[in-house]
Amino acid sequence: MIRPRPALALLALLLTAAPAEACGACGCTLNGDWASQGIATRPGLRFDLRYDAFTQDQLRSGTGAVDPASLPLPNEQEVQRSTANRNLTLTLDWSPSAAWGLSLQAPAYWRNHETVAAGDVDPSFSRSTGLGDVRLVGRYQGFLDDFSLGVQAGLKLPTGRYHDPFGSGPQAGEPVDRGLQPGTGTTDLLLGLYKFGDLGLAWGWFAQALLQLPLASREGFRPGRAVNANAGLRYGGLGPLTPQLQLNVRAEQRESGAAADVANSGATLVYLSPGLTADLGRGVQAYAFVQVPVHQRVNGLQLEPRSSVSVGLHVAF
Repeated sequence: MIRPRPALALLALLLTAAPAEACGACGCTLNGDWASQGIATRPGLRFDLRYDAFTQDQLRSGTGAVDPASLPLPNEQEVQRSTANRNLTLTLDWSPSAAWGLSLQAPAYWRNHETVAAGDVDPSFSRSTGLGDVRLVGRYQGFLDDFSLGVQAGLKLPTGRYHDPFGSGPQAGEPVDRGLQPGTGTTDLLLGLYKFGDLGLAWGWFAQALLQLPLASREGFRPGRAVNANAGLRYGGLGPLTPQLQLNVRAEQRESGAAADVANSGATLVYLSPGLTADLGRGVQAYAFVQVPVHQRVNGLQLEPRSSVSVGLHVAF
């Protein structure tokens, strides 16, 4: 079993802290949970800080792109223009033993959104900043002697705001779509299963799936049930540098409720994510990943990113 230095483990952990929102709002499906990848297997405390940057500026319907200029204004449906996302996620992870672990993930958002609402000819603008929905996830991986098979269970808590309004334009003062708010307002159950292994010659692999189940609706909104499935390879034979490659899949059902955008929610997204981790010594590691879409199927009209970038710092104590 590959056992990289503790700081390397935190890198993956931070990436896992991506917000658990609708994919149209989140945009990032990268797996950063080092425990589920077999990188963080030793007891101890780990800290991770990750920055994600991506702009959703490609309007899509089904599996194809849509030219916004082909949609006349005013239109009977909303025509979104762009959503710029700059996210910062703090993750604290504690493993009292090789079998048990607990992670707390707190995201903060800076999100600028531009859209033309149904019946309007001019765009409306919003800016949302602040704390998102915190996630608390426990794990157990003591089923096998090498701790290579594990389960996860936890909650996404309704800590983020979900009443942010448009700041300017024809919709000024009206609430932004719930799928674009810092939080969903709901408590969601998180259930996961993962397996990892050693391929020999410094190669390692992992596979993981995480199910997200909203437990109730909140003020006329219930996010869709979703599953994230991830698989990856890494090569540890280059000294302080560890290249990685992930395949990330997210399938999400439509939102529901009076406050939901039912017609324009729900998607199946597949991404390829190459990345590199650098060991800086003393339990500190820096990392960077680029995520590019290889398949996108959305319901209705939705904005999706053409790529996303994640960089971070991981510290193990």
